[in-house]
Amino acid sequence: MSTLLKRGSRGAAVRALQELINRAVGAPAVKVDGDFGPATELAVKAAQQRLGLVIDGIAGPQTMTALKREAEKPKPGRAEPDKSAMNVNPPHEKGWFGTPSAPPPNVSAVNLLDTVRPISEIIVHCAATPEGKDFTVDDIRAWHKQRGWSDIGYHYVVYRDGRVMLGRPIGQIGAHVAGRNTGTIGICYIGGVSADGKTAKDTRTAAQRAALLWLVGQLAAKHKGVRKISGHNEYAAKACPSFDVRRDPLGALAA
Repeated sequence: MSTLLKRGSRGAAVRALQELINRAVGAPAVKVDGDFGPATELAVKAAQQRLGLVIDGIAGPQTMTALKREAEKPKPGRAEPDKSAMNVNPPHEKGWFGTPSAPPPNVSAVNLLDTVRPISEIIVHCAATPEGKDFTVDDIRAWHKQRGWSDIGYHYVVYRDGRVMLGRPIGQIGAHVAGRNTGTIGICYIGGVSADGKTAKDTRTAAQRAALLWLVGQLAAKHKGVRKISGHNEYAAKACPSFDVRRDPLGALAA
């Protein structure tokens, strides 16, 4: 069971937390003494507020993960593809109805975490990467951290082979739709642009379609407040996720 660090906790784990807070801030924000007292509690609350987490002054697994991600420097890797293909009006083609929901191939490793953060909507995105090319959570995380974000903006990423990968902690507000991050979960699938990188295209593989249906269904069942499944293009003049969620089976999964 994961350890919850809170006021009154003492020892090496608290010292590590205090060091992590200071690394994330980039300056001494709290004394490193291994004693979780009022000052450390205030520092944890300040970090939770900064990172869009539930502010309770308790350092649990999601707070620790968010701090570690914030403290990490962007890792050099593949350059972010040109995203200009997304700068078009949202597409209007009907979604594809040929694949049923199915668990992802890594379902045994997918841990859909709980959160007390109220969730009312799930928003679907594409990575705006070329059709047929694989990219990873670490790739997207590096691109987003280079923009100055604390972590990848999405909570889940679906690979071309259908694997579902965890992004930022579910208890942390995402960075995926301007003005609609509070109360939402952001899901991104790899792809969304034609192979030549010039045209928005629904590139979801059969495995991705099946996994997306499974993931959204699981999340809608888990977070009882979900009332809407939408696409990024409903809130911005972008093609993302390169299909109309309202006309796709995904859009019918909300309560």
